[in-house]
Amino acid sequence: MLFRKTHTLLILSCFFLLSCGKRKKEISRTLSVGVFKKEISSLKEYFQIPGMAVLVKKDDEIIYEDYLGYSNVETKTKLDSTSLFPIASLTKVFSGISTMALVEQGKLALNTPANYYFESAPFEPTVQLEHLLSHTSQGVPPGEQFYYSSRFGALTKVIETAAETSFENVLNQQIIQPLRLKHTFLLKDSVTINSRKEVFAKPYLVKDTIQNGFVDFGYSSSAGVVSTARDLLKIDNALDANVLISEASKNQMFTPYKDDLPYGYGIFSETFLGKRLIWAYGQYDCYSSLWLKVPSDNITIILLANNNLMSDPARLIYGNATSSLFVISALKNLVFDSTDIPLFSNNQTAYNGSSDLHRENLRAQALAASFMARFDSKEMDHSIQLLRLLFSKYPNYLEYANLALLHNLLFLKEVAFHMEMEELIEFDQQIVEIGEHLLQKHPENPYANYYLASFYEKKERVDKTAFYYQRIVEAKNFSNFWYTSEAKQWLASQKNN
Repeated sequence: MLFRKTHTLLILSCFFLLSCGKRKKEISRTLSVGVFKKEISSLKEYFQIPGMAVLVKKDDEIIYEDYLGYSNVETKTKLDSTSLFPIASLTKVFSGISTMALVEQGKLALNTPANYYFESAPFEPTVQLEHLLSHTSQGVPPGEQFYYSSRFGALTKVIETAAETSFENVLNQQIIQPLRLKHTFLLKDSVTINSRKEVFAKPYLVKDTIQNGFVDFGYSSSAGVVSTARDLLKIDNALDANVLISEASKNQMFTPYKDDLPYGYGIFSETFLGKRLIWAYGQYDCYSSLWLKVPSDNITIILLANNNLMSDPARLIYGNATSSLFVISALKNLVFDSTDIPLFSNNQTAYNGSSDLHRENLRAQALAASFMARFDSKEMDHSIQLLRLLFSKYPNYLEYANLALLHNLLFLKEVAFHMEMEELIEFDQQIVEIGEHLLQKHPENPYANYYLASFYEKKERVDKTAFYYQRIVEAKNFSNFWYTSEAKQWLASQKNN
């Protein structure tokens, strides 16, 4: 009899402990989601975003979904789950899936020379399809360096040739129709929009105030899909379940092309604090989007906005997800259970100890503030204060230096210059050391060379300016871009003097 009572008590105790553990997890999740929700609202206000769609999935459950603000500010039309957003470069994920499906079907091989599909042979002979798909087609040899490139758009013709049908048909047949995506389509023209019953999120720009923007019509393998948060979640679920492509193809897509590079096939892939981050972003002039997966925690975050400030300030083109305050908020609250780290603060006493997450939070804040200084001069001082705190708390800045940090420092100089303020020389040492540090690894990096050229140009160091601009112009196997035009223009002006 005593044994039975003891046994029963043990069972009840175990049940109680399990229930308490489950309850604690539920309370912790509720707290984390609550903080994330407040911070998303704060970020929406800070970046003056008229409307945002927010969706968070944990395991197979939607743990947070919200539609903040307006699809149309003038008419006060609220966003809802069917509101349509152009997703810009998130289209690359669709293209990555389609390409991997064609590989599985034996219709193309990733090691095929890219020129095989083009009579004009626009690429260096050693550039292969996998280089276009992984943004590693530039530099010598291809496959060694990551540069987010417009060359990805060449995959439109590759996909169409391999599939023997239009790019639109490929997406419809491989993704949209199998998943019954009712609100996903290619943005051809205004007729495409006007023929839909759903509300189309109106585009906006931020200048002195929120102003009406414009829609970027047209599509390719790089951009042009319109969708909703829920439709994107269906794709996310299908990837998790290996419905669209095999697990092997998905893993190949989600794996960095090389260990030290941040991109796989059609999607970013990097590791932060031991967690693999699979992510993509979109940025038009008047729209932005973010898709973040943390596979180890079975969590997905999808964000859509109708201005570009969810993406542009973070310079995500460089390949660092943690440059985004939206990503920082998601990671600290939903992944690392660090709700105690305030998203917005430059007060050193507000932080309990030091961590890489805290450091990245400071860095992302400083970067965002420097961008927002174009709208509010006080943000320039804010960015400077944050950088001072960053460098004092984490003095070994070459260990965490990247293009986004260099961009931040140079952008402050640009703002000071255009505001006709005194020259900002406080961070000159960091600019030179970080720039040279990045160029030691990749001497032809166009962004680092441009930033140092710009730095020395304002110092009136003609020799140094010419050196870095010349590197940009003479770099082999690089497509012309805005930095190429500016470098050529400056060099030409020196010859005419």
